[in-house]
Amino acid sequence: MPDPVVWFNPSCSKCRTAQGILTDHGIDATYLDYLHDPPAVEELQRVLEMLGATDPRAIARTGEPLWRELQLDDATGDEIVAALAAHPSLIERPIVIVGDRAVVARPPERVLEVIGDAQRG
Repeated sequence: MPDPVVWFNPSCSKCRTAQGILTDHGIDATYLDYLHDPPAVEELQRVLEMLGATDPRAIARTGEPLWRELQLDDATGDEIVAALAAHPSLIERPIVIVGDRAVVARPPERVLEVIGDAQRG
C-alpha cells in the first residue's frame, strides 16, 4: 500500500483525529498543510476524480462566510475549483489520498475506507 497523503490543517480537530486513527493503525502518512501549500487547480481536479465527484462542492466548505462573500452558490464547477485553489481555507478537510483513491474524512473514521481498500489491493 502506498503511504497515504493527507491534506491537513493542524488546527482542525477532525484532522488531528484522523491523524490519530492512522497512527493507531501503524500507518505512516505524509501530511500536507494545504493552507500554507495550496493545491493547484489540476490537483483539485485530480482529487475530485479520485473521489468520483462531479461537483467540486464535495470538497468545499460551503458554510464558510468566505463562500458567501465570493458568491459561489451559483458558480460553475470550474469557478469553484479556481476559488478553492485561490482560497484554500474553503477546502474541506481532511482529505486522505491513497494511490488512486481519496476520501473526505468526515467523520475522521472514513480514513479507514481508503486504507482498507488499499490494503485489499
